[in-house]
Amino acid sequence: MDLLDSINFAYSLAGLLVGVLIGMTGIGGGSLMTPLLILVFGIHPETAVGTDLLYASATKSVGTGVHSIARSVDWQIVSRLAMGSIPATVIALYGLTLLGPSSHETSGLITGVLGTALFLTAAALLFRGALVRIYADRVGELGTKRTNWATTVTGFVLGILVAISSVGAGALGVTALLLLYPRLPMVRIVGSDIAHAVPLTLVAGIGHWFIGSVDWLLLASLLIGSIPGIIVGSFMASRVSEAILRTLLSVILAIVATRLVFA
Repeated sequence: MDLLDSINFAYSLAGLLVGVLIGMTGIGGGSLMTPLLILVFGIHPETAVGTDLLYASATKSVGTGVHSIARSVDWQIVSRLAMGSIPATVIALYGLTLLGPSSHETSGLITGVLGTALFLTAAALLFRGALVRIYADRVGELGTKRTNWATTVTGFVLGILVAISSVGAGALGVTALLLLYPRLPMVRIVGSDIAHAVPLTLVAGIGHWFIGSVDWLLLASLLIGSIPGIIVGSFMASRVSEAILRTLLSVILAIVATRLVFA
């Protein structure tokens, strides 16, 4: 009863709205939830990122379970990504501890990286098709060894972005995998990206917990709203134009990124 009394249902409502969007579009919650916590609720950037990482690991676990049952996860790709992302996460977290928890420098770094990641996410959503075509025309398919190496490097970049900003494991990860594995069905691209996001966000979230930047009551409040939201959004996905949603989200993310970077 004490836990229910401590739940902030304004956060739960935010979790519900973000959950619906995640279910409808598959876009990573970090792109939506972290800016919302910082700009609307005034949560400290480091706390917003740390809490959102554990929030993402919980929600992505559900998605991974669904994709695993459907056998739409390429675990070799997941392992290659993790070989780069997990060490990168540890490095990034160590860098944050050197700057100092809740310091002005840490806040500036997080908001700067977050704004940049949101700009990149908006571009990936809006221009994904064009990027894939240009890449196919100018680069084409890499050999197996180069693809494996590039996948690990991609994981390293995603690990840095996610550990600092909680953004990158969604639209950016999917876009990178589309470029590297053009013959892989889209459902396996998405499934592999979601599966990789679970250990990545979990390790990063635990690291932020040790740093002291996780608000457990905030996390519980968000999950209470987001879990049913994801379920509702998943049922609504086939009834709404994906192109319209992606365009709308791209515009929103670009506006939010501008607000964060130039505030």
